[in-house]
Amino acid sequence: MGLKVILYIVMLPLVIYSMGSINYEKFIKANKVIQARLLFLFIGLGLTYLSVNFMYDLFINTQIY
Repeated sequence: MGLKVILYIVMLPLVIYSMGSINYEKFIKANKVIQARLLFLFIGLGLTYLSVNFMYDLFINTQIY
């Protein structure tokens, strides 16, 4: 497996777990549960993508050749 795949497997649960600390119910309209879950999923995937790319670039650029 590639390094990015491993980072995705590790970071996705961490991002979703950390997003559980946000009280997002104040920002969601009444009776819009499905849309709120989709928004939560897309924000989680976006944060995972950004985190993985940051960690990957950090790992690659700090290697000593």
